[in-house]
Amino acid sequence: MITGLMILDAIVSVFLIGAVVLQSGKSAGMSGSIAGGAETIFGGKKKGIDELLAKVTMILGVLFAIVTLALVKLTQ
Repeated sequence: MITGLMILDAIVSVFLIGAVVLQSGKSAGMSGSIAGGAETIFGGKKKGIDELLAKVTMILGVLFAIVTLALVKLTQ
């Protein structure tokens, strides 16, 4: 049981890293915040793959936390 959860934890962590790395970069600094505000005003939205990757990242993050907490609980 513990070995299976460790393998699942490793697989989820690899996919989580991949989902984070594949997301498009955001502009940093004041120019990024101004440009982001302008995109919101003029109707620019995250579409397609960025939106999907954001959802996948949240799901994988929650799954990673649950599996890791279960592993900690079982090993104590």
